[in-house]
Amino acid sequence: MKTLIKNGHLLNPATKKDGKYDILLEDGIVAKIGKKIDEKTDKIIDADGKYVMPGFIDLHVHLREPGFEYKETIKTGALAAAKGGFTSVCPMPNTKPVMDNPEKIREFLKKAEADACVHVLPVGAVTMGQSGDILTDMKGMKAAGAVAVSEDGKSVMDTKVYYEGMKAAKEAGIPIFAHCEDRTLAGNGVMNLGKKSEELGLEGISNTVEDVIAARDILMAKEVGVKLHLCHCSTKDSVALVKLGKELGQDVTAEVCPHHFTMTDEEITEDDGRFKMNPPLRGKEDVEALKEGLKNGIMEVIATDHAPHGEEEKAQSMARAPFGIVGLETAFSLGVTELVEKGYLTKMQLVEKMSTNPAKVLGIEKGSIEEGKAADLVIADFDAIYAIDKETFVSKGKNTPFHGKEVKGRVLKTFVDGKIVYEY
Repeated sequence: MKTLIKNGHLLNPATKKDGKYDILLEDGIVAKIGKKIDEKTDKIIDADGKYVMPGFIDLHVHLREPGFEYKETIKTGALAAAKGGFTSVCPMPNTKPVMDNPEKIREFLKKAEADACVHVLPVGAVTMGQSGDILTDMKGMKAAGAVAVSEDGKSVMDTKVYYEGMKAAKEAGIPIFAHCEDRTLAGNGVMNLGKKSEELGLEGISNTVEDVIAARDILMAKEVGVKLHLCHCSTKDSVALVKLGKELGQDVTAEVCPHHFTMTDEEITEDDGRFKMNPPLRGKEDVEALKEGLKNGIMEVIATDHAPHGEEEKAQSMARAPFGIVGLETAFSLGVTELVEKGYLTKMQLVEKMSTNPAKVLGIEKGSIEEGKAADLVIADFDAIYAIDKETFVSKGKNTPFHGKEVKGRVLKTFVDGKIVYEY
């Protein structure tokens, strides 16, 4: 099968290609890239006026399967990813049962191979059952197909256990994805601690809840020498800590979620579960620091923390609703609207943070459109203007505070191994 994409504007950070090119796809790979390709093909796609980019890679999603299929499944989550331009996703291990051994990783991948239209790269747990005490077989999980380990949804609060876990991860040659949250400080908090939490009469979560664990993890990882990736950073001091870690020579990277660079806690209009996420929406200074961190390269990755829930679960007070927001289908448009249009990132830099850099964090041969490489790519219109409509989501989860928000930037086609898996 040959497909020719003509006249598209190629944005490829890995090779610095930024201009109009034709791209020939054949048998699942990029066969040729050139200014003008005239060749007989099975399909021709005119991408004039549109941008062609390497498929996005989301380092942080929750597909909910096994155990919580009423929230999401591998199939529906993968469809949502494809609609958002993501060709690879990394599901977190907090399923039921927890992804904490090689056999579960293999079973999950077998199901994903049958059900997913995108590449699914699982993350294994740090401790058995995410109980925080007994370490998992990280070498075995890596051999089975896990790309990282994480206790996402919580931190390993026992510092000694986590220290030994970092040593085990280094020995296994697998990165640690850290969810930075001191549960003893978080208490029963449900949103950012501040004027808005006082106004709504809800218990708050201070920045310190995140910052003290971020500092701990960075310092321990530096001593151990393990690759550390901080998940869903939300505070200005997390940015400062990541910067410090890099200056100290630590192999540390960090991600920012679209909801954290788009919305502040002051924009929460009511006590409603759709505004409840972990970490919570923070203050203006934090949001600005996150955007500046993305701009200056301290924060290298944009990830969604896509966390679908049932409608009834979220349609209640934040005091009772579960934490979580969906994000696969809105990430690109929010990135264009809040970062590109407002001058924080160029189009190329946005692609770098959604595709090229995530591939580097994982150490995988993805995130670039090059001859001989897998044809995972996306075609998008940066100028399309529309309102986000949760009723059009293909994810089972509709839990978003962005319903009705006018945005710019729409994914038009997503290719995985040369096959169109989403088309607007």
